[in-house]
Amino acid sequence: MKSRPRVGPLAGRPGPAPAMDVDALIDDPGIGIIVCCGSGGVGKTTTSAALALRAAERGRKVVVLTIDPAKRLAQSMGIEQLDNTPRPVTGLRTNGKGNRRGGGLDAMMLDMKRTFDEVVESQATPEKARQILENPFYIALSSSFSGTQEYMAMEKLGQIHADAQLDGSYDLIVVDTPPSRSALDFLDAPERLSSFLDGRFIRLLLTPARGPARMMTAGIGMITGALNKILGTQVLRDMQTFVAAFDTLFGGFRQRAQKTFELLQADGTAFLVIAAPEPDALREAAYFVERLAEDDMPLVGLIVNRASPEPRGTVSADEAMAAAARLRQRDPESLTAGLLRLHADQSRIVEREERLRARFAAAHPQVPTAVVPALPGDVHDLAGLRRVGELLAGS
Repeated sequence: MKSRPRVGPLAGRPGPAPAMDVDALIDDPGIGIIVCCGSGGVGKTTTSAALALRAAERGRKVVVLTIDPAKRLAQSMGIEQLDNTPRPVTGLRTNGKGNRRGGGLDAMMLDMKRTFDEVVESQATPEKARQILENPFYIALSSSFSGTQEYMAMEKLGQIHADAQLDGSYDLIVVDTPPSRSALDFLDAPERLSSFLDGRFIRLLLTPARGPARMMTAGIGMITGALNKILGTQVLRDMQTFVAAFDTLFGGFRQRAQKTFELLQADGTAFLVIAAPEPDALREAAYFVERLAEDDMPLVGLIVNRASPEPRGTVSADEAMAAAARLRQRDPESLTAGLLRLHADQSRIVEREERLRARFAAAHPQVPTAVVPALPGDVHDLAGLRRVGELLAGS
């Protein structure tokens, strides 16, 4: 597999960002994984689905792993019952301009708890797996522990990748990362969860003291007593039972987290940072770009979604406002004056977004960028996803 260039946050002279060639990315047989990441609410799910559809219609065998898609988007892909099993998407174009035969698209939605259960079942004996899966503390951990969704998204990615390597079912995996409050949670989650499960602190608290040291025994007793008061006897007992059953699997989670990071760092993986043309979203994108560079992960570009379309005509915002003011003096109800104000407002929004993108490009001049204009409505069918893909490729 060929090596790909890594882009990073190297400062340079201000100027427009280099354009990203989306079709070259999805057509590259050396790319086996595309990870769409970024903060919540910036269109990661739609972008992931659009990229997967375009790649499939251009001849790739694709599976898209999505996280909690909007209901209409799931229905548009024919996957109302989306779950942890890849399901085929029908209605793909298999020929025509720009398309090649032989592609296919499956879609699946991450089932966080089921994925965690599968890890336990694959690593433990049937009896020990049953003890773990029925434990109340495990049930709470696998369903709601901070970072579990992010970790399990990467766990499922590893499973799909391993299976595809064996049977050739897919040559491209597109991952829609969880809608974390912070995009950085995605990279931190595997280490955070594995450190929790493998941590000495939890062992110290929950494992009976070994050896004759009375001070150690007394200390553990004091801690256990305090935990009993805070958590309750039953909760602490469930935690102790869980750790006792899970003990042999602790190290495995750390190894799996390490393998996940190695997979993400491999040349066959490509990270796309998704953002909206807003200060907070682009600030989050900048943090993510810098973190990817620190971890030596292959960033290939930034996608800015929902950019405001430029208004038609050559009248500037200032000219439109001045003309509207003159018209209002003559006719306070002037429709033309209202339209000119709308034109001015839209022009200023576009100018503001362009300044934000230019500021990002000045700080990260090596990051190729694609800008996708806002569509008039929600994307809720394959035609809409196809249109998003065309806009991505046309950037």
